[in-house]
Amino acid sequence: MKSYELVHQLLTLVEQFEQESSQADLSMQSFAGFLVNNLNPQAPSEINPDIRFGENEEQAQAQAYQIDNSIARLFVYMSRYAKSYIKKALEGTPLQTAEDFTCLAILLTHDDMSKGDLINRNLQEKTSGTEVIRRLLTAELVEQWNDDKDKRGKRIAITPKGKELLYTVFNDMNHVGKMVSGNLTLSEKLMLQHLLQKLENFHYHIYESKSILTKEHLLGFEK
Repeated sequence: MKSYELVHQLLTLVEQFEQESSQADLSMQSFAGFLVNNLNPQAPSEINPDIRFGENEEQAQAQAYQIDNSIARLFVYMSRYAKSYIKKALEGTPLQTAEDFTCLAILLTHDDMSKGDLINRNLQEKTSGTEVIRRLLTAELVEQWNDDKDKRGKRIAITPKGKELLYTVFNDMNHVGKMVSGNLTLSEKLMLQHLLQKLENFHYHIYESKSILTKEHLLGFEK
């Protein structure tokens, strides 16, 4: 293949990437993931059996192995593995859960936020999010005060103590990231990152717009 033909193909892929991506700023890293994914040979149709399943109820297992159900099930497994690693990484600190860590990390990148906005960005329900903030306040990792623009609201910010703890925890959380990505090669990591970001963009829009509030919304949703 001549160089100009290669450049033409590359430009076509860049255009396709731009059309498919909802990110405001396109990066070389995200494009690399897109490129690896598009050039990757088609995955085999066979699905590895789930080691947790027995031999009974073949009809139920057939449904569980449908592609969308398999992806959802594997996401649940990966989430539980990640939470177990995060719990180990947070041992010996005032942080008890992954949500405690992500809440503090979000605050680190803002001067201050409303409690409601913080809970929303941490992808939590109001009750569980309020409990996370209560723990952080008790540990003096965050501070809160009355919102001048909303008499019923509160503003919240990370404290110097919270910043110091967070930067200490970052090193251990780097090891969690390496554990979660496991035995993937660099090209596989780039491909997975691209696909997960695509899913994040899709689901965060639904979450922000509150499109799915009931079972009926879920069953009636069309992509």
